[in-house]
Amino acid sequence: MYNTHMPSKPTLPPIYWIDTPQALQELAGTLLAQPRVAVDTEANSLHAYHERVCLIQFSTPENDYLVDPLALDDLSPLAPFFASPRVEKIFHAAEYDILGLHRDFGFSFANLFDTMVSARILGMEKVGLGALLEQYFGVKAEKRYQRANWALRPLPPEMLDYARLDTHYLIPLRDILYRQLVERGLWELAREDFARLAIPIAGTGARPLWQRQRDLSPRQTATLKALWHWREKEAERRDVPPFKILGDRALVEVARAMPAHRGELANVAGLPRWALRRYGNALLAAVRNSKDSTLAPHEERREPNRPFIARYEALRRWRQRAAVEMGVPSDVVLPKTHMQAIAAANPSTLAELKPLMHDIPWRYAHFGEQILAALRAVAE
Repeated sequence: MYNTHMPSKPTLPPIYWIDTPQALQELAGTLLAQPRVAVDTEANSLHAYHERVCLIQFSTPENDYLVDPLALDDLSPLAPFFASPRVEKIFHAAEYDILGLHRDFGFSFANLFDTMVSARILGMEKVGLGALLEQYFGVKAEKRYQRANWALRPLPPEMLDYARLDTHYLIPLRDILYRQLVERGLWELAREDFARLAIPIAGTGARPLWQRQRDLSPRQTATLKALWHWREKEAERRDVPPFKILGDRALVEVARAMPAHRGELANVAGLPRWALRRYGNALLAAVRNSKDSTLAPHEERREPNRPFIARYEALRRWRQRAAVEMGVPSDVVLPKTHMQAIAAANPSTLAELKPLMHDIPWRYAHFGEQILAALRAVAE
Protein backbone atom coordinates (compact mmCIF):
# COMPACT_ATOMS: atom_id res chain seq x y z
CA MET A 1 0.00 0.00 0.00
CA TYR A 2 1.56 3.29 -1.02
CA ASN A 3 0.77 6.94 -1.41
CA THR A 4 0.53 8.48 -4.83
CA HIS A 5 2.67 11.59 -5.20
CA MET A 6 0.24 13.92 -6.82
CA PRO A 7 -0.98 17.44 -6.25
CA SER A 8 -4.09 17.40 -4.09
CA LYS A 9 -6.33 19.84 -2.33
CA PRO A 10 -4.47 21.00 0.79
CA THR A 11 -7.29 19.97 3.13
CA LEU A 12 -7.45 16.40 1.80
CA PRO A 13 -5.19 13.51 2.81
CA PRO A 14 -3.03 11.67 0.26
CA ILE A 15 -4.70 9.06 -1.93
CA TYR A 16 -3.76 5.40 -1.49
CA TRP A 17 -3.55 3.62 -4.86
CA ILE A 18 -4.14 -0.13 -4.55
CA ASP A 19 -2.87 -2.30 -7.40
CA THR A 20 -1.09 -5.29 -5.78
CA PRO A 21 -2.53 -8.38 -4.03
CA GLN A 22 -0.73 -7.52 -0.79
CA ALA A 23 -2.05 -3.95 -0.73
CA LEU A 24 -5.56 -5.22 -1.49
CA GLN A 25 -5.37 -7.74 1.37
CA GLU A 26 -4.29 -5.01 3.78
CA LEU A 27 -7.07 -2.73 2.57
CA ALA A 28 -9.69 -5.48 3.03
CA GLY A 29 -8.65 -5.83 6.66
CA THR A 30 -8.77 -2.07 7.16
CA LEU A 31 -12.28 -1.82 5.69
CA LEU A 32 -13.64 -4.68 7.78
CA ALA A 33 -12.47 -2.92 10.94
CA GLN A 34 -14.54 0.20 10.17
CA PRO A 35 -18.11 0.87 11.33
CA ARG A 36 -18.89 2.56 8.00
CA VAL A 37 -17.09 3.06 4.69
CA ALA A 38 -17.93 5.19 1.64
CA VAL A 39 -17.86 3.38 -1.73
CA ASP A 40 -18.11 4.31 -5.40
CA THR A 41 -17.08 2.88 -8.76
CA GLU A 42 -16.07 4.17 -12.18
CA ALA A 43 -16.72 2.19 -15.37
CA ASN A 44 -16.12 2.55 -19.11
CA SER A 45 -19.71 2.21 -20.31
CA LEU A 46 -19.33 5.12 -22.76
CA HIS A 47 -16.18 3.68 -24.32
CA ALA A 48 -16.56 -0.12 -24.66
CA TYR A 49 -19.16 -2.65 -25.79
CA HIS A 50 -18.67 -4.84 -22.73
CA GLU A 51 -18.74 -2.45 -19.81
CA ARG A 52 -16.52 -3.20 -16.82
CA VAL A 53 -15.70 -1.65 -13.47
CA CYS A 54 -12.37 0.16 -13.92
CA LEU A 55 -11.94 1.77 -10.50
CA ILE A 56 -13.33 1.25 -6.99
CA GLN A 57 -13.13 4.10 -4.50
CA PHE A 58 -13.26 3.71 -0.72
CA SER A 59 -13.12 6.35 1.99
CA THR A 60 -12.82 5.94 5.73
CA PRO A 61 -12.81 8.92 8.12
CA GLU A 62 -9.01 8.94 7.85
CA ASN A 63 -8.08 7.97 4.27
CA ASP A 64 -9.17 7.69 0.65
CA TYR A 65 -8.32 4.55 -1.34
CA LEU A 66 -8.53 3.84 -5.08
CA VAL A 67 -8.47 0.17 -6.11
CA ASP A 68 -7.37 -0.70 -9.66
CA PRO A 69 -9.36 -3.78 -10.81
CA LEU A 70 -7.52 -3.75 -14.15
CA ALA A 71 -4.23 -4.54 -12.38
CA LEU A 72 -5.65 -7.21 -10.04
CA ASP A 73 -6.68 -10.72 -11.09
CA ASP A 74 -8.59 -11.46 -7.89
CA LEU A 75 -10.72 -9.04 -5.90
CA SER A 76 -12.21 -11.72 -3.63
CA PRO A 77 -10.49 -10.27 -0.51
CA LEU A 78 -13.12 -7.52 -0.69
CA ALA A 79 -16.05 -9.97 -0.66
CA PRO A 80 -16.30 -10.28 3.17
CA PHE A 81 -16.39 -6.50 3.48
CA PHE A 82 -19.26 -6.03 1.01
CA ALA A 83 -21.23 -8.91 2.55
CA SER A 84 -20.65 -7.88 6.17
CA PRO A 85 -23.84 -6.84 8.00
CA ARG A 86 -21.67 -5.10 10.60
CA VAL A 87 -20.00 -2.56 8.29
CA GLU A 88 -22.25 0.03 6.69
CA LYS A 89 -21.42 0.72 3.04
CA ILE A 90 -22.32 4.27 1.97
CA PHE A 91 -23.01 4.93 -1.73
CA HIS A 92 -24.49 7.76 -3.73
CA ALA A 93 -26.90 6.26 -6.30
CA ALA A 94 -25.91 2.72 -5.35
CA GLU A 95 -27.94 0.75 -7.90
CA TYR A 96 -25.52 1.16 -10.81
CA ASP A 97 -22.44 0.50 -8.65
CA ILE A 98 -23.94 -2.62 -7.09
CA LEU A 99 -24.95 -4.06 -10.44
CA GLY A 100 -21.41 -3.56 -11.77
CA LEU A 101 -19.70 -4.98 -8.68
CA HIS A 102 -21.99 -8.00 -8.70
CA ARG A 103 -21.63 -8.56 -12.45
CA ASP A 104 -17.84 -8.28 -12.58
CA PHE A 105 -16.79 -9.75 -9.23
CA GLY A 106 -19.79 -11.66 -7.87
CA PHE A 107 -19.98 -9.60 -4.66
CA SER A 108 -23.04 -9.81 -2.43
CA PHE A 109 -24.14 -6.92 -0.25
CA ALA A 110 -25.52 -6.10 3.18
CA ASN A 111 -26.02 -2.97 5.29
CA LEU A 112 -26.19 -0.18 2.71
CA PHE A 113 -26.87 3.54 3.00
CA ASP A 114 -27.61 5.54 -0.15
CA THR A 115 -27.25 9.32 0.09
CA MET A 116 -29.16 9.98 -3.16
CA VAL A 117 -32.07 7.76 -2.10
CA SER A 118 -32.06 9.56 1.25
CA ALA A 119 -32.16 12.98 -0.42
CA ARG A 120 -35.11 11.89 -2.59
CA ILE A 121 -37.02 10.55 0.42
CA LEU A 122 -36.41 13.90 2.14
CA GLY A 123 -37.95 15.64 -0.88
CA MET A 124 -34.83 17.57 -1.83
CA GLU A 125 -35.03 19.34 -5.18
CA LYS A 126 -31.39 18.69 -6.14
CA VAL A 127 -30.16 15.19 -5.25
CA GLY A 128 -26.99 14.91 -7.36
CA LEU A 129 -23.79 14.44 -5.43
CA GLY A 130 -22.33 17.68 -6.75
CA ALA A 131 -25.32 19.67 -5.51
CA LEU A 132 -25.23 18.03 -2.07
CA LEU A 133 -21.48 18.56 -1.67
CA GLU A 134 -21.87 22.22 -2.52
CA GLN A 135 -24.88 22.63 -0.23
CA TYR A 136 -23.39 21.01 2.85
CA PHE A 137 -19.62 21.35 2.44
CA GLY A 138 -19.12 24.25 0.05
CA VAL A 139 -17.28 21.91 -2.36
CA LYS A 140 -17.74 22.53 -6.08
CA ALA A 141 -17.22 19.22 -7.85
CA GLU A 142 -15.52 19.03 -11.23
CA LYS A 143 -17.87 17.61 -13.89
CA ARG A 144 -15.64 17.22 -16.92
CA TYR A 145 -14.59 13.65 -16.06
CA GLN A 146 -18.11 12.22 -15.77
CA ARG A 147 -17.84 10.83 -19.32
CA ALA A 148 -14.14 10.00 -19.17
CA ASN A 149 -12.64 6.65 -20.15
CA TRP A 150 -11.72 5.11 -16.78
CA ALA A 151 -9.97 2.18 -18.47
CA LEU A 152 -7.07 4.45 -19.39
CA ARG A 153 -3.78 3.87 -17.57
CA PRO A 154 -2.10 5.67 -16.05
CA LEU A 155 -4.93 7.89 -14.85
CA PRO A 156 -3.85 11.55 -14.67
CA PRO A 157 -3.76 13.20 -11.23
CA GLU A 158 -6.86 15.26 -12.02
CA MET A 159 -8.95 12.13 -12.60
CA LEU A 160 -7.66 10.54 -9.41
CA ASP A 161 -8.66 13.61 -7.44
CA TYR A 162 -12.08 13.65 -9.14
CA ALA A 163 -12.62 9.99 -8.25
CA ARG A 164 -11.70 10.44 -4.59
CA LEU A 165 -14.19 13.30 -4.15
CA ASP A 166 -17.02 10.88 -5.00
CA THR A 167 -16.45 9.17 -1.63
CA HIS A 168 -14.41 11.57 0.53
CA TYR A 169 -17.44 13.46 1.92
CA LEU A 170 -19.99 10.62 1.91
CA ILE A 171 -19.57 9.65 5.57
CA PRO A 172 -20.31 13.13 6.98
CA LEU A 173 -23.06 13.56 4.34
CA ARG A 174 -24.58 10.30 5.51
CA ASP A 175 -24.68 11.56 9.10
CA ILE A 176 -26.42 14.79 8.08
CA LEU A 177 -29.08 12.96 6.03
CA TYR A 178 -29.56 10.28 8.68
CA ARG A 179 -30.43 12.89 11.30
CA GLN A 180 -32.97 14.48 8.94
CA LEU A 181 -34.57 11.11 8.17
CA VAL A 182 -34.93 10.32 11.87
CA GLU A 183 -36.31 13.78 12.69
CA ARG A 184 -38.99 13.46 10.00
CA GLY A 185 -39.93 9.87 10.87
CA LEU A 186 -38.68 8.55 7.54
CA TRP A 187 -35.74 6.41 8.67
CA GLU A 188 -37.68 3.12 8.43
CA LEU A 189 -38.82 4.04 4.93
CA ALA A 190 -35.22 4.66 3.93
CA ARG A 191 -34.07 1.41 5.52
CA GLU A 192 -36.47 -0.67 3.42
CA ASP A 193 -35.20 0.98 0.26
CA PHE A 194 -31.58 0.36 1.29
CA ALA A 195 -32.41 -3.31 1.89
CA ARG A 196 -33.94 -3.59 -1.59
CA LEU A 197 -30.80 -2.07 -3.12
CA ALA A 198 -28.68 -4.84 -1.60
CA ILE A 199 -30.25 -7.39 -3.96
CA PRO A 200 -28.86 -6.94 -7.51
CA ILE A 201 -31.47 -7.75 -10.14
CA ALA A 202 -30.10 -9.86 -12.99
CA GLY A 203 -30.91 -8.46 -16.40
CA THR A 204 -31.78 -5.02 -15.10
CA GLY A 205 -31.99 -2.55 -17.94
CA ALA A 206 -34.17 -1.36 -20.78
CA ARG A 207 -35.85 -3.82 -23.12
CA PRO A 208 -34.41 -4.04 -26.66
CA LEU A 209 -35.38 -1.16 -28.89
CA TRP A 210 -37.76 -3.15 -31.08
CA GLN A 211 -39.78 -4.18 -28.01
CA ARG A 212 -40.12 -0.57 -26.87
CA GLN A 213 -41.20 0.97 -30.19
CA ARG A 214 -44.99 0.90 -30.17
CA ASP A 215 -45.91 2.69 -33.42
CA LEU A 216 -44.55 0.21 -35.98
CA SER A 217 -46.31 -2.54 -37.88
CA PRO A 218 -45.30 -6.17 -37.21
CA ARG A 219 -43.28 -6.13 -40.46
CA GLN A 220 -41.50 -2.91 -39.49
CA THR A 221 -40.88 -4.25 -35.99
CA ALA A 222 -39.22 -7.37 -37.43
CA THR A 223 -37.05 -5.07 -39.56
CA LEU A 224 -36.11 -3.01 -36.52
CA LYS A 225 -35.16 -6.19 -34.68
CA ALA A 226 -32.84 -7.19 -37.55
CA LEU A 227 -31.27 -3.71 -37.61
CA TRP A 228 -30.80 -3.79 -33.83
CA HIS A 229 -29.01 -7.14 -34.01
CA TRP A 230 -26.75 -5.82 -36.78
CA ARG A 231 -25.85 -2.81 -34.64
CA GLU A 232 -25.09 -5.02 -31.63
CA LYS A 233 -22.72 -7.20 -33.67
CA GLU A 234 -20.98 -4.19 -35.20
CA ALA A 235 -20.58 -2.54 -31.79
CA GLU A 236 -19.13 -5.72 -30.31
CA ARG A 237 -16.75 -6.11 -33.25
CA ARG A 238 -15.46 -2.57 -32.81
CA ASP A 239 -15.70 -2.69 -28.98
CA VAL A 240 -17.72 0.50 -28.67
CA PRO A 241 -21.17 1.21 -27.19
CA PRO A 242 -23.99 0.63 -29.71
CA PHE A 243 -25.00 4.31 -29.74
CA LYS A 244 -21.58 5.11 -31.23
CA ILE A 245 -22.47 2.98 -34.26
CA LEU A 246 -25.88 4.50 -34.97
CA GLY A 247 -28.50 6.18 -32.79
CA ASP A 248 -31.89 4.69 -31.94
CA ARG A 249 -33.82 7.31 -33.91
CA ALA A 250 -31.95 6.49 -37.11
CA LEU A 251 -32.58 2.75 -36.70
CA VAL A 252 -36.30 3.33 -36.13
CA GLU A 253 -36.61 5.54 -39.20
CA VAL A 254 -34.83 2.98 -41.40
CA ALA A 255 -37.18 0.29 -40.09
CA ARG A 256 -40.18 2.53 -40.74
CA ALA A 257 -39.10 3.20 -44.33
CA MET A 258 -37.86 -0.36 -45.08
CA PRO A 259 -35.73 0.92 -48.02
CA ALA A 260 -34.97 -1.45 -50.90
CA HIS A 261 -32.00 0.44 -52.41
CA ARG A 262 -29.54 3.24 -51.60
CA GLY A 263 -31.75 5.90 -53.16
CA GLU A 264 -34.56 5.13 -50.74
CA LEU A 265 -32.10 4.81 -47.87
CA ALA A 266 -30.69 8.25 -48.64
CA ASN A 267 -34.16 9.74 -48.15
CA VAL A 268 -34.64 8.28 -44.65
CA ALA A 269 -35.16 11.11 -42.18
CA GLY A 270 -32.63 11.25 -39.40
CA LEU A 271 -30.00 9.07 -41.09
CA PRO A 272 -26.69 10.98 -41.13
CA ARG A 273 -24.81 11.21 -44.42
CA TRP A 274 -21.73 9.62 -42.88
CA ALA A 275 -23.83 6.62 -41.80
CA LEU A 276 -25.15 6.19 -45.35
CA ARG A 277 -21.59 6.11 -46.65
CA ARG A 278 -20.20 3.84 -43.91
CA TYR A 279 -23.10 1.49 -43.24
CA GLY A 280 -25.43 1.80 -46.26
CA ASN A 281 -24.81 -1.70 -47.63
CA ALA A 282 -25.07 -3.30 -44.18
CA LEU A 283 -28.34 -1.51 -43.40
CA LEU A 284 -29.90 -2.56 -46.71
CA ALA A 285 -28.76 -6.15 -46.12
CA ALA A 286 -30.39 -6.17 -42.67
CA VAL A 287 -33.64 -4.85 -44.16
CA ARG A 288 -33.58 -7.50 -46.94
CA ASN A 289 -32.83 -10.33 -44.51
CA SER A 290 -35.64 -9.27 -42.19
CA LYS A 291 -38.26 -9.90 -44.88
CA ASP A 292 -38.07 -13.64 -44.27
CA SER A 293 -38.14 -13.36 -40.46
CA THR A 294 -41.11 -13.29 -38.12
CA LEU A 295 -41.57 -12.10 -34.58
CA ALA A 296 -41.91 -14.63 -31.79
CA PRO A 297 -45.40 -14.70 -30.23
CA HIS A 298 -44.20 -12.91 -27.07
CA GLU A 299 -42.75 -10.11 -29.21
CA GLU A 300 -45.97 -9.36 -31.05
CA ARG A 301 -48.14 -6.51 -29.87
CA ARG A 302 -51.16 -7.65 -27.89
CA GLU A 303 -54.41 -5.97 -26.97
CA PRO A 304 -54.01 -4.09 -23.69
CA ASN A 305 -55.59 -5.56 -20.56
CA ARG A 306 -58.12 -2.82 -19.94
CA PRO A 307 -59.06 -3.76 -16.34
CA PHE A 308 -55.36 -3.85 -15.43
CA ILE A 309 -54.79 -0.47 -17.08
CA ALA A 310 -57.73 1.04 -15.18
CA ARG A 311 -56.40 -0.25 -11.86
CA TYR A 312 -52.87 0.88 -12.68
CA GLU A 313 -54.05 4.37 -13.60
CA ALA A 314 -56.07 4.60 -10.38
CA LEU A 315 -53.02 3.67 -8.35
CA ARG A 316 -50.88 6.10 -10.33
CA ARG A 317 -53.28 8.97 -9.63
CA TRP A 318 -53.43 8.10 -5.93
CA ARG A 319 -49.64 7.86 -5.79
CA GLN A 320 -49.27 11.28 -7.39
CA ARG A 321 -51.61 12.86 -4.83
CA ALA A 322 -49.77 11.18 -1.95
CA ALA A 323 -46.42 12.32 -3.35
CA VAL A 324 -47.59 15.94 -3.50
CA GLU A 325 -48.73 15.74 0.12
CA MET A 326 -45.36 14.28 1.21
CA GLY A 327 -43.33 16.60 -1.03
CA VAL A 328 -41.42 13.71 -2.64
CA PRO A 329 -41.13 12.08 -6.09
CA SER A 330 -44.02 9.70 -6.74
CA ASP A 331 -41.92 6.52 -6.77
CA VAL A 332 -40.91 7.24 -3.16
CA VAL A 333 -44.54 6.64 -2.21
CA LEU A 334 -44.79 3.34 -4.11
CA PRO A 335 -42.17 1.87 -6.50
CA LYS A 336 -43.41 1.24 -10.03
CA THR A 337 -42.72 -2.52 -9.87
CA HIS A 338 -44.94 -2.85 -6.80
CA MET A 339 -47.65 -0.71 -8.39
CA GLN A 340 -47.68 -3.01 -11.42
CA ALA A 341 -47.83 -6.15 -9.27
CA ILE A 342 -50.69 -4.75 -7.18
CA ALA A 343 -52.64 -3.68 -10.27
CA ALA A 344 -52.20 -7.16 -11.74
CA ALA A 345 -53.18 -9.05 -8.57
CA ASN A 346 -56.09 -6.72 -7.68
CA PRO A 347 -56.13 -7.49 -3.92
CA SER A 348 -59.31 -6.68 -2.01
CA THR A 349 -58.09 -7.12 1.58
CA LEU A 350 -55.01 -6.20 3.58
CA ALA A 351 -54.22 -9.90 3.91
CA GLU A 352 -54.11 -10.22 0.11
CA LEU A 353 -52.10 -7.00 -0.25
CA LYS A 354 -49.45 -7.84 2.35
CA PRO A 355 -47.49 -10.45 0.32
CA LEU A 356 -47.29 -7.99 -2.57
CA MET A 357 -45.59 -5.47 -0.25
CA HIS A 358 -43.55 -7.87 1.88
CA ASP A 359 -40.29 -6.04 1.12
CA ILE A 360 -41.73 -2.56 1.75
CA PRO A 361 -43.43 -2.97 5.17
CA TRP A 362 -43.33 0.74 6.06
CA ARG A 363 -45.32 1.58 2.96
CA TYR A 364 -47.73 -1.28 3.62
CA ALA A 365 -48.41 0.01 7.13
CA HIS A 366 -48.83 3.63 6.02
CA PHE A 367 -50.54 3.26 2.64
CA GLY A 368 -52.21 -0.17 2.61
CA GLU A 369 -55.75 1.09 3.24
CA GLN A 370 -55.33 3.93 0.75
CA ILE A 371 -54.17 1.50 -1.95
CA LEU A 372 -57.20 -0.73 -1.40
CA ALA A 373 -59.49 2.31 -1.51
CA ALA A 374 -58.03 3.33 -4.85
CA LEU A 375 -58.64 -0.17 -6.24
CA ARG A 376 -62.19 -0.29 -4.88
CA ALA A 377 -62.99 3.02 -6.58
CA VAL A 378 -62.22 1.41 -9.94
CA ALA A 379 -64.43 -1.59 -9.26
CA GLU A 380 -67.45 0.48 -8.27
